[in-house]
Amino acid sequence: MHDELNQFTRNDVWSLVPKSMNVIGTKWVFRNKLDEAGVITRNKARLVAKGYNYEEGIDYDETFALVAKLEDVRLLFSFSCMSGFKLFQMDVKISFLNGFINEEVYDSQPPNFEDHQHPNHVYKLKKVLYGLKQAPRQWYERLSNFLLSHGYDRDKIDKTLFIIKSKSSIILVQIYVDDIIFGATNDCLCEEFLAAMQGEFEMSMMGELFFFLGLQVKQSKDGIFLSQTKYCKEILKKFEMENCKETSTPMSTSCYMDADLAGTTID
Repeated sequence: MHDELNQFTRNDVWSLVPKSMNVIGTKWVFRNKLDEAGVITRNKARLVAKGYNYEEGIDYDETFALVAKLEDVRLLFSFSCMSGFKLFQMDVKISFLNGFINEEVYDSQPPNFEDHQHPNHVYKLKKVLYGLKQAPRQWYERLSNFLLSHGYDRDKIDKTLFIIKSKSSIILVQIYVDDIIFGATNDCLCEEFLAAMQGEFEMSMMGELFFFLGLQVKQSKDGIFLSQTKYCKEILKKFEMENCKETSTPMSTSCYMDADLAGTTID
């Protein structure tokens, strides 16, 4: 929780002011970050605004934000296979805190972290918080403007894909909110992209792409293999079917089934 609030201070997210009329509350959200194998990698505490207290036309206007479609991601996988380069992944820490807010929004002080000298003051937001309805849009706008200013071209069809072509080399950057995957036919382009992003935002380089949008990814010289083992295990666990007997799918053609006339109807 202290790390989260320190991020607020470093990013100049808000300023303490006397209490305003329209104040949106905040709450703490705790979650465990899992890897592709379902193992806990770190614990996260996030301060979230109660966006459901918002009034349209007063606290926010436009909220739509673009995200990559699964079809677009699969096309990127295909292109990397065809061109013979690997894909890498990076994560933007506290991504939404990088988006500037256009409206005048006030938020209450975090529970158990009130200012002792001004306990009745509230925070006036300079940047968006998680939970605000316009947060994804403002983050996308900030990131896309940054990439465009560094010479990237936005694809005309997929607006979450950014490209730079340099002679015989090319780099592709695909965005899904705060998850970014990228790859290039020239390693120098990847290094330049990484340096530019880390110079502007607080990033964590996750290395070679292994897990993205629920897909487990294995890259090799022979191509890219996609699976959803983690997802399947979670579904089996959810419905308590982890120890069920296995059977082939589709069902065996030699299996005979007839109507259970004495059975009860189920949903």
